[in-house]
Amino acid sequence: MRFLIAGYGSIGRRHLRNLRALGEEDILLYRTHHSSLPEDETAGLPVETDLQQALAHRPDAVIVANPTALHLEVALPAARAGCSLLIEKPVASRLDGIPELEHALAENGRKALVGFQFRFHPGLRVVRDLLDSGAAGRPVSARAHWGEYLPDWHPWEDYRSSYSAREDLGGGVLLTLCHPIDYLRWLLGEVDGVTAQTGTLGELGIPVEDTAEIILHFSRGALAAVHLDYLQKPARHTLEITCTRGTIAWDNATGDVSIFKAGAPGWETLPAPRGFERNDLFVAELRNFIAVARGEAEPLCSLRDGARALELVLAAYESAQKGCRVAV
Repeated sequence: MRFLIAGYGSIGRRHLRNLRALGEEDILLYRTHHSSLPEDETAGLPVETDLQQALAHRPDAVIVANPTALHLEVALPAARAGCSLLIEKPVASRLDGIPELEHALAENGRKALVGFQFRFHPGLRVVRDLLDSGAAGRPVSARAHWGEYLPDWHPWEDYRSSYSAREDLGGGVLLTLCHPIDYLRWLLGEVDGVTAQTGTLGELGIPVEDTAEIILHFSRGALAAVHLDYLQKPARHTLEITCTRGTIAWDNATGDVSIFKAGAPGWETLPAPRGFERNDLFVAELRNFIAVARGEAEPLCSLRDGARALELVLAAYESAQKGCRVAV
């Protein structure tokens, strides 16, 4: 199978390394050479700076890893060319073009996987199993917290020039750190309302929001509060779900899940698999994508899932602007 990686920032490089680790060597790159990464790992790979020239190599699968606002500019032509897609999250910065993308994929019998890699986290999969089994009762509320200091993400570049900090490239903390919005919907069901406030509150000197507080209103009656920021040191990414007969918690730092059941003497810890590390999420994601491209599996996070996450993010922006709950 031939793979085209569109974009060679940090995530494009990660996918290149992981494809090679999985034994895939038929790889080419489409890039603009705006990345500040060294190019030693791309030596010997075909590199195109024109998308149509890249697609002329007839790749079977395309990994869309360029800046968020440019995703559809790659995904649509690739889908029309009959390629399967792995689209980094968020699927885009706007909803325009997504129906066309869905049509192009369906017309060619192809599918897209959206890169919400936390769906592959073994800890969050345990949380999902606990919720499905009713181990702590019915979920009634949740709190996801993700704060991480933006200048520490890519020390090799000026964070102010990264897509995360630029409005024109689809930056801002709501779009960039939207993983909890997706995995909460995956865990707790459909969302029918969003309330949010956003602000540029730190001293990063960026023109996009660095802080967001979101409340998701779930169709089944639960509420979830999501905190996102570019400012927190040290970084923290946690989830706590209050249920009718106990509490379920997950900590991204350790990967562990803890559950407290009513009547139990204390917390029970369910540790992450021995040797688990962050890159395992991306490897599992790629395995799923390869199986999807071969027609052997369904995407764990479909294009419809990715579009729904984007709808919720855009509803949060609308809520923050209007100061009211937005129905979705």
